[in-house]
Amino acid sequence: MTITHRSSPFGRTLCAMITPFTEEGALDRAGAQELAAHLVAEGCDGLVLNGTTGESPTTTDTEKAELITAVREAVGDRVPLIAGVGTADTRHTTELALAAEKAGADAVLVVAPYYSRPPQDALAAHFRAVADAGGLPVLLYDIPGRTGTRIAPETILRLAEHPRIVGVKDCSYDFLGTQKVLSRTDLAYYAGCDEHNLALYAVGAAGCISTVANAAPRHIAAVLDAFDAADTVRAAELQLRATPLIDSMMSAGLPGTVTAKALLSRLGLPAGPVRAPLLPASPEVTAGLRARYEELTGS
Repeated sequence: MTITHRSSPFGRTLCAMITPFTEEGALDRAGAQELAAHLVAEGCDGLVLNGTTGESPTTTDTEKAELITAVREAVGDRVPLIAGVGTADTRHTTELALAAEKAGADAVLVVAPYYSRPPQDALAAHFRAVADAGGLPVLLYDIPGRTGTRIAPETILRLAEHPRIVGVKDCSYDFLGTQKVLSRTDLAYYAGCDEHNLALYAVGAAGCISTVANAAPRHIAAVLDAFDAADTVRAAELQLRATPLIDSMMSAGLPGTVTAKALLSRLGLPAGPVRAPLLPASPEVTAGLRARYEELTGS
């Protein structure tokens, strides 16, 4: 027996990919291509580019488009590419969505506008404006801990009526609210917090958009593989086994971008420095990340 989840054209185990930089801090185009190809070979069936993990607040519009083009060249049509385009400005977000479409993205990820904290009717108008402007499917990104504004479940229910709003990356930490939307829509929900990958998948999500998959893609995918095979005990074991690394990467008081780049660099994969205002992980943190990685992978 297999357990069926709502289908999604965007893959099941998606990586919120970091954006590799050169040691001088420029976009590392070749490094991005190498990393993307590696992630696909290791089990990621979708990639999210230019998200927060990809340091979108400090990359230029030109760099964002160049990254999409470079990764598309590297992976071809093997996996969908979702481009983060969210900003605090509806007009700028719309421009980025159109540029992502031109560069070869398959869908766009739109975070709630940050800092200005728009009310729910303004949020809905923002997302509809982006969806109306281009031809790509839109995924909403609900992460109130970063933006200061929750996309309320009632707002998501209204937005689900739009033909191009098709999914959600969920970092709301409101499991009941998420289930309310899942029970009443066909939206493709993705866990955006690695500690929720299995729990959300178990109630019908389409998969996960994982930061930890930058370093351990096979292990993130294995959790969902086990659940799909109806081996729920094994799925739980694998999720719990990954917990120390998830904790180290996502709950150590540092952004996932910082910890992912530190670990990737130790593993010999393209990463490079982070851009200010972020600072690199300390040697002690990096050593701890490597230790948790070795515990998980045995290497």
